Formats: sequence, structure tokens, C-alpha cells
Amino acid sequence: MKKILFPTDFSNVANNAFAHALGFAKLVHGELILLHTYELPIIDNQFAPQNYKEVFDSLELANFDRFKGEIPKLRQIAIENNCEHVKFSHILMDGDLMYNVKELIKNDTIDYLVMGTSGATGWKEMFLGTNTGEAIANLSIPILSVPERAKYSKIEIIGFTTRFREKDKDALRRVIQIAKSTHSVVKCLYVQTKESDNTKTIYEEWEALFQDEPVQFFIIPSDNVNQTIEDFITHQNIDILAMLTYKRTFFQWMFTTSFTEKMSYHCPIPVLALHE
Repeated sequence: MKKILFPTDFSNVANNAFAHALGFAKLVHGELILLHTYELPIIDNQFAPQNYKEVFDSLELANFDRFKGEIPKLRQIAIENNCEHVKFSHILMDGDLMYNVKELIKNDTIDYLVMGTSGATGWKEMFLGTNTGEAIANLSIPILSVPERAKYSKIEIIGFTTRFREKDKDALRRVIQIAKSTHSVVKCLYVQTKESDNTKTIYEEWEALFQDEPVQFFIIPSDNVNQTIEDFITHQNIDILAMLTYKRTFFQWMFTTSFTEKMSYHCPIPVLALHE
């Protein structure tokens, strides 16, 4: 069974992403591992009481009680989204979120990570240095990022951006496997700029290779890559966008401020970041 790690701070953004995490777990026949982290305060010994260990113990207990109190709300979200049979467990850890995520991935063989992002600023920061951005840049597992305004619904159309490189084939096959589990269609987009070095022969080779799969190919000539992807998402009714990250610099270039703002406020959908 696939293991899906879901960090949460129990905010509205996280609870919205939790519905997507449940649905994704259902798709890949996985179980969710909920992670909540907290930071213990640094206490100067010269001002700390003699029993400062009791202070830490009480803070840990308070965090545990809060965590325990949120579980019924999460179970209700599962029921409301017909995902009550998805198995999930809970982990409470002190310390830095990304450090703990990396440790869990290393020690528990995590297959996917699901994280929520908030608003236009959240989308921009996602790729430029927040926890989700750091995860995409530094982790090797697929990461599903969920914008605050992306309401969970059944996945029917999955978008996939490609550059028709050899490494894209394996990524597309992984997306196809997800699509098959929900009887979805994969719409594969290539934005052909003036600098494009692909040929008609390559396009035909890909179409022949995947002719028996639920895949449609779209080759759109344009030098405005961002706008073309944005229009493609809107006009093709894409429910989730899968992208191979290549290099982090490519991802930063792809998601400019104008693109992320439009995505956040007008066409917010989850993005599944796949690694090379």
C-alpha cells in the first residue's frame, strides 16, 4: 500500500488540502500519514525555573491535546467526501517541518507528499522558498500541492506538460497509471516556441507509443509559455496538472507572478510535481 505523507497545521488551507489528500489516497490505493509539527521554545537557563522540564512536558501535552482534538474534524471531512474508508494514522513531532518530513521519507518509505498552499502569494512562494517550494526542490518523491481555493472534486481530466524528452515518457506513464484508476483522460501539452528543437517525427513517435492509452496530445505554437499553459488549463477543463520538474530554475521561470496570481484567483487546481 502506498504511503502518503500529509503535513497539517489544522488551518483552513490544510483542511481543504486534506480532502484532496484523501481523494488522492483513494486513487493510488494508499494510506495517509498525518504529520503535525511544533517548535518548543528556547529557554535561557539563567531565567528558567528549576523544573523547566515540566514546562516542556506541559507544552508537548498541550500540542498533543490540540492534535487529538482535531481528529474528529478530519474524520468528518473524510465522511463528507466519501473517503471514510481511507486509512490514516497520526504523527506528532517537535522541530522543523522540513527536517521531520525528510526524516519520515527516509525512514518510513513515503511514496507521495501532499501539501496545501494559500492564495496568490502562496503560489508564488511555493516555488521560491516556502516549505512546499523547498519540498519540490529538494525531495525526490512526487508532491501534490493544493491551492487554497481548489475545492476537491472527482478527477476526470489530468493535464501533463511535456517537452518530448526521453525522461518525460516514464513520467507520463506514471500519470497514466493514476488516470486509469479513476477512468480519467490525460491531456498532454507541448508548447512549441521558436526555439523548439522537436520535429514532426518525434510527435508521431509519441502518438504511436501511447496510442492504446487514454492520452490526447496537444501541440500549441506559442512563445508565451505561461499564458498558453494557463489557457490550456481553462479551455480543456483540467482538474489536476502534472509536471516534470526538470531543474528548479526551470520551475521558477515557468511560474511567474502573473501566472500564479491567475491560477490562484481564477483557475486554482492542484499541481502534481514529478521528479526526473
